Amino acid sequence: MPVSDPQTLASLTRPSRTPTLTKLPGLFEPHRIILLLIFIVGLVAAIQLMDWSWLPRYLPKLWEGLQMTLIMLVSSVVVGFLIALPLGLAQVKGAWPLRWLATGFCTVIRGTPLLLQLWLFYFGLGALFGQFPEIRDSWAWDYLRQAWPYGFIALTVSFAAYQGEVMRGAFAGVPHGELEAAKAFGMSRRKVFSRVWFPRAVHRALPTLTGEIILQLKSTPLVATITVMDLYAVITQVRQTTYLTYEPLLFLVAVYLCLSGVLIVGLRWLENRVPQH
Repeated sequence: MPVSDPQTLASLTRPSRTPTLTKLPGLFEPHRIILLLIFIVGLVAAIQLMDWSWLPRYLPKLWEGLQMTLIMLVSSVVVGFLIALPLGLAQVKGAWPLRWLATGFCTVIRGTPLLLQLWLFYFGLGALFGQFPEIRDSWAWDYLRQAWPYGFIALTVSFAAYQGEVMRGAFAGVPHGELEAAKAFGMSRRKVFSRVWFPRAVHRALPTLTGEIILQLKSTPLVATITVMDLYAVITQVRQTTYLTYEPLLFLVAVYLCLSGVLIVGLRWLENRVPQH
């Protein structure tokens, strides 16, 4: 039977708000409230029952360690991503020598522990540089005799290998029809890459990139094994001098949780801002 009443037609065609309303109570489900209460109780207990008298005294060193951690993270991610782009592209569209080299690089780096790579760069490459008088007498030796360049190299190479494999899948996952349609509109190869292929691939890779950056953040404490004074190394010194175990480690957990939360929120915002095509 046809409906002729305009109000009835409007009610039938108007989008329902029920799904939106039913999602809101999910934020206040009992198990989430219980977890929040446990967290608050644990936080209050940690503040009241534990010894935090060491914190003001070590804040300057902790700040310096946090700066080193952020420098290692940001620099290795930025440079590693710039290296990952040609690595992924070479595996998809490169000539066979470049494709084999890129595939071999990603396979070797992804197949060996980051700690081993870090030690090889520091104890191997660092010791090798010291055997050449030309390097020891140059301006570069002031940097090459320190530990942080080798930590940066190891973290960058590791991130480039993992993200290069991600970009390979992202480049290969862009539908071929979209590229052919762009060529049919008269776009050059450079414009097809910059306006269609590259943005689509980056948008596909962003969710995985978020996870890789979080993993990179959790890998930065490894540079403390080659005497780089990052946040973890400073916390280790605090534990050794104060003979406290739980308080410094809980402080470290809180800092890494905050950094991870900021990265997740920022990268998800970026994911929504990057155009798909």
